[in-house]
Amino acid sequence: MSVRVIIGAQWGDEGKGKVVDLLSDQADYVVRYQGGANAGHTLNFDGQTHILHLIPSGIFHINTTCIIGNGVVVDPLTLLEEIELVKSNNVDIDGRLLVSETAHVILPYHKSLDKADEHALGQQKIGTTGRGIGPAYVHKISRVGVRIMDLLEPELLRKKMEINLAEVNARLTENYKAAPLELEGMYRQMLDAAEQLKPYICNTTNRIHKALAAGREFLLEGAQGTLLDIDHGTYPYVTSSSPTTGGACTGTGIPPTAIEHVMGITKAYCTRVGNGPFPTELTGKTGDELRDAGHEFGSTTGRPRRCGWLDLVALKYAAKINGINELVVTKLDVLDQFDTVKACTSYRINGTETTDFPLRSREIDSIEPVYREFKGWKSSTRDATSYDELPLVTREYLEAVADYLDIAIRIVSTGPGRNETLIIGDL
Repeated sequence: MSVRVIIGAQWGDEGKGKVVDLLSDQADYVVRYQGGANAGHTLNFDGQTHILHLIPSGIFHINTTCIIGNGVVVDPLTLLEEIELVKSNNVDIDGRLLVSETAHVILPYHKSLDKADEHALGQQKIGTTGRGIGPAYVHKISRVGVRIMDLLEPELLRKKMEINLAEVNARLTENYKAAPLELEGMYRQMLDAAEQLKPYICNTTNRIHKALAAGREFLLEGAQGTLLDIDHGTYPYVTSSSPTTGGACTGTGIPPTAIEHVMGITKAYCTRVGNGPFPTELTGKTGDELRDAGHEFGSTTGRPRRCGWLDLVALKYAAKINGINELVVTKLDVLDQFDTVKACTSYRINGTETTDFPLRSREIDSIEPVYREFKGWKSSTRDATSYDELPLVTREYLEAVADYLDIAIRIVSTGPGRNETLIIGDL
């Protein structure tokens, strides 16, 4: 039995979907452990692009069972759309897609509340996707949430929705002067969705532990990245759950002792969607060039991503928080055009240099990054079929990253396609 967690080591959008897709042919189970439909995992193969928001990236491997774990907040309507999308690609998912009965449900009133809350923040807004993720997690923690199992009990579902909608409508009408929402339509919508989702719903924790006992191979897949973790990220500009290794345990029911490999995914540079601190952000020409070359636009929202040089201080912090013992570097090819490539090796805060990632907002806001410069390789890396075929200066850059973190690089991605991947050693 082997359990490997795939961790976003930046602010999300690192290319986790491609890595999970790549490794899924070796896995018996791929389990999504947190987040909601606010994260898009983009896959490119057979000349097509596929974007999944809830269903784990391993669904296109016919021998892999995919589980939406208890830590995920599930939008039933979005999930049904994705199921139809996957089926339209002639992929049989019967018995291969399982949804935890204890996962919480995103209802239409969560989305309305999410958008109203964000709008009211004005210049202080977080930059949410408006998909209802935060309000759904609030209801979960407040112990009033609707769980997937509740969808199968019409009377209980109606009672819970009535209670929650009364509170939501009070906020919408009194705080935001918005029109109240009607129960009946969304209730009927959920009953219809429940009927269609019923074949997929089960006690996934029991299924997972039986598979663990049988020695099956697991990949655990999160959304977002370490620096958006509700506890360990750049609060309050974070997501509402834990994309870190700890979240992988609570979001699946897999014990920490079962995890053998923690694979951190980082781009060869940095990006962030939404508001909040970004020490190495480049707002001028170089940032624009990174965005254009990397096609850096959110797969869920289409928003342009903020771009900057690789932040090794933040990356080392992510490695410590997660226990990362394997590293993947994606989008290396985006740097092919630059004369000089930089990586941040320390911060200067109020005149003092440090390699510690600060958690106080005031300190984060005053960071001045200290860079190490590397000579650009000015040649395509996409044609390389092995690590040794990469230009020498490219390997020097990658090896400097590995040395700084003291973590071996196991995979290098040089393009979006499955075949544009260099595997170093035996996975």
